[in-house]
Amino acid sequence: MDVETPAPMVTRRKAPMKAPCPRCGVAGRRKRTLTRLVREVAYERAVARRVVYGEYAASCGCSKTFRTTPPGVRPRARYGDQVRRLVFDRVVKDGMSVDRALASIRRDFHLTLSAGFAHRVLRERAATLDLAARRRESLERFGGVLCVDELHLGRATLLLATDPTADAPVAFAVVGKNDAAHMRRFLGNLKSWGFLPRVVVSDGARMYPGVVAEVWPRAAHQLCLFHAVRDLIGPALDAARRLRRAIERRGRTGRKRRRGRPSRRAKEAAERRGPTLAEKAGSAFRRRHLVVKRREKLTDAERADLAAMIAAVPGLAVPRRFADAVYAIFDGAASAAEAASRRDAVAADPEFLAVPELARAIRRLKAPEFDKVAGHLDRPEGLRERTNNHVERTNRSLRLLEKVRYGWRRRRTLVRFLALKLDEIWSRLQPTPDHAPRWS
Repeated sequence: MDVETPAPMVTRRKAPMKAPCPRCGVAGRRKRTLTRLVREVAYERAVARRVVYGEYAASCGCSKTFRTTPPGVRPRARYGDQVRRLVFDRVVKDGMSVDRALASIRRDFHLTLSAGFAHRVLRERAATLDLAARRRESLERFGGVLCVDELHLGRATLLLATDPTADAPVAFAVVGKNDAAHMRRFLGNLKSWGFLPRVVVSDGARMYPGVVAEVWPRAAHQLCLFHAVRDLIGPALDAARRLRRAIERRGRTGRKRRRGRPSRRAKEAAERRGPTLAEKAGSAFRRRHLVVKRREKLTDAERADLAAMIAAVPGLAVPRRFADAVYAIFDGAASAAEAASRRDAVAADPEFLAVPELARAIRRLKAPEFDKVAGHLDRPEGLRERTNNHVERTNRSLRLLEKVRYGWRRRRTLVRFLALKLDEIWSRLQPTPDHAPRWS
């Protein structure tokens, strides 16, 4: 117990004379009255509740005697259900680690709890989960689009599927290796549960095309537009990096730096000459993200900086125009055929082909995967999911929460935490009080 002696609260003096048997409901007569102290929650003070319950002689054949359970208190429990709910909310809903949750509870409520008690609370809550019912609810809400991705959590890999239409997770699996066999088993389980998506969205990993075509032959495979565009404009930054190195080498040619600090006369001469080629290239490279940032997202100051960069390093004009052309392929395109014609115009531009990095990116544009990237343009309105961002956002939130619990490396604790967290997300969408534990 705590160092501070808790103040007892008496809510009842005696147990009732009769009480129903917890198994069959037949009333039994009271033999004796029992009391015990149970710690409760009170802000910045230690409080104990004196609970009164009775021992009854059974009138049925279930047992000889039985004891009643006061509301809000478990049999032989030292802490009330409010304490259990407090631990669960801080660990699962608030995203705290067990150690931080217990420290905050000790500071705010003068309750000194053990880590074993916190893990027991989580185990008890996990035992009440009905994941099969959650899957049935997800199947009822399913809109036909499935986002799939994997996430590395220490030595384990999380396979996650979400429904962007309903904004809800669908299912998860924790496996030891990220490969096609585990993904095939995971998607096969979804199919056996009744999930028949019309569109499956994934990133550009090589294992997805074959696995998706094998599990759902009639489903369209959509490659994430965000990942595809990122892979295309990445070479524009590579071209900017190469220009910087070339200019720096040219700027250092024939120059010999004298030993020691430069004199005042040398400093004044350098100021009159202005920045060197190497300094111009370095300044441009520090703001290199402006070369690929979307035009509509540039601020006035960034537009001025971009114009100054291109004036200092004229070679950056071509990568900048290439980034604009890549964005324009999909922006505002009415169909996949229109996007393909825009792609062909980019692939035929001689200035782009003259830059080695951009030429390699153009070869990616001609790959068969382009049809999977632009396929969303020809689908009905409800199936035009372009990116895998929905499952990526869920993965990022789970990665952040798992980093808080860096010590949770055993598969059992990891699966338990994921089940509790995803169930908490499901509960916000459609509460299911039938499966809620007693301290909810």
